[in-house]
Amino acid sequence: MSKFDTLVEIFSESTKRYAQSPLFGEKRDGEWQWMTYGAFKEKVDNLRGGLAGLGVKSGDRVAVISNNRAEWAIGAYATYTLGAAYVPMYESQHDAEWAYILNDCGAEVCFVPSEKIKDRVLKVRGDCPALQHVVTFTGSETESDTMAALLRRGAETPAPLVKPDKSDLAGLIYTSGTTGKPKGVKLSHSNMANNVSAMHEMLAIGPGDRSLSFLPWAHSFGQVVELHGLFSMGASLAIAESVEKLLANMAEIAPSLVFSVPRVFNKLYAGLNKKMEAMPPMRRKLLVAAMANASERRALHDNGKSSAFVELKHKLFDKVVLSKVRGTFFGPNLKYAFSGGAAISREVAEFIDNIGVTVYEGYGLTETSPIATCNSPKGRRIGSVGKPIPGTRVSIDKEAASDPLHGEVICYGHNVMQGYYNLPEENEKVFTPDGGFRTGDMGYVDADGFLFITGRIKEQYKLENGKYVVPVPIEEAIKLSPWVLNVMVHGANRPYNVAIIVPDVEKLKAWATEKGIPTDPLPALLQHPEVMAFFRDEIGKHTHEIKGYERVRNFALVAEDFSIDNDLLTPKMSLKRRNVVNRYESTINTLYEGASPVTAGD
Repeated sequence: MSKFDTLVEIFSESTKRYAQSPLFGEKRDGEWQWMTYGAFKEKVDNLRGGLAGLGVKSGDRVAVISNNRAEWAIGAYATYTLGAAYVPMYESQHDAEWAYILNDCGAEVCFVPSEKIKDRVLKVRGDCPALQHVVTFTGSETESDTMAALLRRGAETPAPLVKPDKSDLAGLIYTSGTTGKPKGVKLSHSNMANNVSAMHEMLAIGPGDRSLSFLPWAHSFGQVVELHGLFSMGASLAIAESVEKLLANMAEIAPSLVFSVPRVFNKLYAGLNKKMEAMPPMRRKLLVAAMANASERRALHDNGKSSAFVELKHKLFDKVVLSKVRGTFFGPNLKYAFSGGAAISREVAEFIDNIGVTVYEGYGLTETSPIATCNSPKGRRIGSVGKPIPGTRVSIDKEAASDPLHGEVICYGHNVMQGYYNLPEENEKVFTPDGGFRTGDMGYVDADGFLFITGRIKEQYKLENGKYVVPVPIEEAIKLSPWVLNVMVHGANRPYNVAIIVPDVEKLKAWATEKGIPTDPLPALLQHPEVMAFFRDEIGKHTHEIKGYERVRNFALVAEDFSIDNDLLTPKMSLKRRNVVNRYESTINTLYEGASPVTAGD
């Protein structure tokens, strides 16, 4: 097993072992261009010298505001190899959040992708007294404060590589937070390097593998699991042009791995279903039979059994239909899909698994570096988030949740953060006396040691009848409808649950036109009786397995999607429930004045 104590060890070993291998691919002028591990090392070494020339030293902070790109990673490893800590932020965050984080962490240097963002940062520089340099990834080597200039200076005046202690701070990752100010999570070299080491023990990934990278490296999942993890294994990362171009980029670079969050998998699931509906009847019938056989095959495997007849059918179905479906959507090489960040719907996971892409779901938080548990070839159970990774364990505190069968998940081991930066009172809330981290998530561990997550403790609420509801599983079920972009379920201290639903407006307008329903004005369309009846059926269809008292009894359709810009989503796309409730308070109150039961599944 590969074992790393620091990210600098990963850098030194990988750039030596895989010097000639491709590392980062970016599409420029219509062509994918690749940077090798060796070229990456040269740029990191030069930038380390450039940063040292600016005065960056061990223990300092270097910040970055950028989407994924090769320069992001070059800046990160140049920082680590100086013994400094890297502090990432999102381009989509508001200026005030940038200012808060820059000031809180005391960053002296901040990398930015463009002059436009540099100008925005300079406007809040007065709130960040430690900030001395705002360095753009673009620009020539003759300009001041550009990466090109730092690379030139570093080549002329090199700086020695610093070997940090494993307990040294490697990064501050600020939680986006659905309420309050962001909290800086202190992750040591050991936190992240041990997470990467666990990946080596669990997963068979190597130099022949390639991912299409679109999860933000500013988030711990994308940064540690994909960037640092694949870098340590000699794999390559093609950096997606955008989420909108994912399928096109997949066809171009043919990844063998994809790391994603349920929101993206849900869209792929909806797209696949739409394609299936448009198939000729005979081909659709064949695909349905292939999927059913795949489900039977998985059920047998889960029980330690097999069937020669089922295996034979699977080989035939895979050759005739499943391989073609995989190739159309993911390219010919995709073998593994890793899901994290939130619970993926069992229905979606099984669907993707049935077409021949093995789904490994994991669980963790930024505070757990991030992997706490993971499904792997050594043990997989769809619906669960796997077993604890090597060197860690979880326990369930049943006194912390309302459900007697579930409890709060508590994590122990090398993955637990050092704490929140400058927030001792917050540390007291989350650390147990024996060093465990209280995740705030509810769940249970089955007899075989697999962890199942059932919701967030702070998001559960009580209906008027005293019964507790966890809204996320209900929302995720409703979002499986291809007609729904977003949804929030609400019912705290109310007689029943209601929902604010964002429909796919363009798709709805096309449907309405076919039905002869006026599409203008939009508010009238969203309240049209036939539209409401249609969505009532959609809700019922996708929530028929939900307990009766949890079901949505009334709902409103709204035109504006939840987004970061309107402050209804965090940068990692988590719902800001309080903000949604405040915005639609009068609408929600109206929903309780007279509700009709949802038809299907009532």
